[in-house]
Parts: sequence; C-alpha cells; structure tokens
Amino acid sequence: MKVWSLQCAQGHAFEGWFADEQAYQAQQAGGLLTCPMCGDAGITRLPSAPRLNLGGGRSDESPSRPRPGSLEEGVQALWEQAVEHVLAHTEDVGAAFPDEARRIHRGEAPKRAIRGQASADEVRALREDDIEVVPLPQSLPKRSLQ
Repeated sequence: MKVWSLQCAQGHAFEGWFADEQAYQAQQAGGLLTCPMCGDAGITRLPSAPRLNLGGGRSDESPSRPRPGSLEEGVQALWEQAVEHVLAHTEDVGAAFPDEARRIHRGEAPKRAIRGQASADEVRALREDDIEVVPLPQSLPKRSLQ
C-alpha cells in the first residue's frame, strides 16, 4: 500500500492511499482523484519521506492514527462535528441537486439548506449563475455515519 501526500490546485493538502503507482496513475487519468475539500481534480503529489523503522523495538502506536490530544485528532473531531451538523441541518436531494438549487435560487421552491451530488462542471455552472455551493467529500468519516 502506498500512502502519498497530495495537494489540489487550491492548496488543500490530504493523503491518498493506493495499491501501487499504476493505481494512482489510473485514478488520476480517469478523473477519479479529486480533493476531498473542494472537489478539484488538479491533484499533484507532494514530496514526502518514507517512514523507516530503524530501531529494534516495536511501537504499539499505529502510525496511521493520530496520537491522543494531537492536532490531527482535534481537526478530525471538528471535521466530524461539521459533517454531523450538515447531515442534521440539510435535506438530501441526491442527483437533483443542481436543478433544485436553481429552483430555490429562482424562488420556484421553498428556501432551505440542501445537499446532494453534482459534478465539477455542474458546480462551476451553479457558481457562474451566482448560486453559492460548497463541495464536500463524497466519503464521510465513519463515526459520523453510525
């Protein structure tokens, strides 16, 4: 498993996990690799150093999990709270999101907070029509979905 530091054209940094270099290349070429914060597909790999275990002892601490009280743990907790808030205070309109957002904008549907699916092109078109949208990642933290 390869873990790489990635960054979108908007400057959002995140990790990507891939089976190998070919899996990364295939996802990038297929447009499947997007920023979890903004949906941007302009992803680049950042320089990163491999993790080397040079000592003889084993640590019980998993390198993929944040240490208790760490900055990463705090950010993860805040992210989960934000996701839970969005889920609790929005209506899921699914694939009808772009059409429903336009109907609300034109006053043809009741004004309310909605969420759903939209392609990057649909998001761009909504913004060009002065409709405020905020892309969110497609996968949400597991604790928020339980």
